[in-house]
Amino acid sequence: MSARNPPVGGRVKPGFEAVESAFQETLRESGEFGAACAVSHRGELVVDLWGGYRDARRTKPWDEDTLVLVFSTTKGVAAAAMAHARSRGYFEYDDRVADYWPAFGQHGKNDVTIRQLLAHQAGVAAIGRSLTSADVADYDSLVDRLATKEPDWIPGTRHGYHAWSLGWYENELLRRTDPDSRTLGAYAAAELFDPLGETFRIGVPESVDERIAYVEPFSPLDAVRNLRSFPPRLLLGLANPFSTVSRAMNPFDVSTPAELNDPEWRCLEIPAGNGVGTARSLARLYGALATDGEPLGIDSETLAALAAPGTPPTRGRRDVILGTETSYSLGFWKPFEDFQFGSRAAFGAPGAGGSFAFADPERELGFAYTPNRMGTYVWDDPRELRLRRAVEQSLVGR
Repeated sequence: MSARNPPVGGRVKPGFEAVESAFQETLRESGEFGAACAVSHRGELVVDLWGGYRDARRTKPWDEDTLVLVFSTTKGVAAAAMAHARSRGYFEYDDRVADYWPAFGQHGKNDVTIRQLLAHQAGVAAIGRSLTSADVADYDSLVDRLATKEPDWIPGTRHGYHAWSLGWYENELLRRTDPDSRTLGAYAAAELFDPLGETFRIGVPESVDERIAYVEPFSPLDAVRNLRSFPPRLLLGLANPFSTVSRAMNPFDVSTPAELNDPEWRCLEIPAGNGVGTARSLARLYGALATDGEPLGIDSETLAALAAPGTPPTRGRRDVILGTETSYSLGFWKPFEDFQFGSRAAFGAPGAGGSFAFADPERELGFAYTPNRMGTYVWDDPRELRLRRAVEQSLVGR
């Protein structure tokens, strides 16, 4: 096997052959190392494909159980965990964060609701200083710093992508409301993926290390070639290391995001961005959220809330961090003009490097794509987009 003829495994249901063809083309033509794609439709796994290699030298084939870091696609898992907790009655979305976490209420954040926090409206996007793996491991100190943070804008008036901070705020809320005081990673594994018989971990135990794919970072040349894939205001913000944008998007003491796949980082829980799993696990999770919530036990009221339009901030949808109009609700991305996926009821989360997973309740669809060569698109990575369009083609008339 070679880059021109990579190994491909898996299965597709009749009628979804276009997805298999698109997947094979993506592996051959995009410079991909390895990837997986899975689709759940009406509760059935109709696409489960994997191929290529899990290492840059192309010596270790990607197989059925290969796991890969999905960066911010993890946010969808975190949001699903919060939805599950809400369904269990642990909190309501319109409760105040400070009702459960009094220290959070400092510096004008006392009235911030869980709904506003999950919609990236709380103004707690930026992190004060570069974090080492030891800083992240010292969770109590980290969460104290996050609680006492002054907001970057008046909560509720603007929204801005909480690229890394959001997961730790969700984690602390869940620890304080779950009767078993579980972390978000432990909660998601037990309540979302164990019932599905799937593997997805936020904080990876050593027992699964050998199954994890190598992540190849994009090069500076890749970034220069694809500057148009970044919103211009985002680029301007990233150029200033002291800006709110840089402090929100680049809070770690690493030279490239791919370093988060190193064992010293992936053993930690970073619920906004270091989840490791299979495309199949994500597609089956979103497939459950797109149908009746089984076997997760999420009630219909919560599922309806996920499908509903989000409540925008009072000063419009211009994203303070990403520099373009965006739409968020209950921890998920929702479709907007520049990023159309599924129907208006759809919700999901893209990840740095090209991964993406989402649910579309109108089509009873769960979709996931997970590569190990990082791309440079904030959303609509061409590899993922080709597959998503093939899924849409396969669904015509169904």
